[in-house]
Amino acid sequence: MSSPSVAISRLGQVAIPAQDIARAIAFYRDTLGLRLLFEAPPKLAFFDCGGVRLMLSEPEGGTAFQPGSILYYLVEDLPAAHEALVARGVAFLHAPQCIATMPDHALWMAFLNDSEGNVVGLMSEVRS
Repeated sequence: MSSPSVAISRLGQVAIPAQDIARAIAFYRDTLGLRLLFEAPPKLAFFDCGGVRLMLSEPEGGTAFQPGSILYYLVEDLPAAHEALVARGVAFLHAPQCIATMPDHALWMAFLNDSEGNVVGLMSEVRS
């Protein structure tokens, strides 16, 4: 007996932990420029990131805060994004650098911490 196949088509939502939801909303909305979709109780906020929903949430039930997985945000012009975020007060862990050279593009990345201590990756695929 074969089991039914699971056809995952795309990422629908990502949960990002936050220690302080108001501070995290300000960072994702005002610093990164993501569109706030809505807020919901208890201490949840949802953003649109190119059709993928990001959910910010504070720990519930007395659980301790734990930073989450690294999310990599695709940007067209990484040096320009880096410059704009530095102007907004963001301190980068790693400035833009070429990670790998592929046959048709170079992969560039930079890393920063969000307002909650989660590592955020910015990436750009620069065509040759």
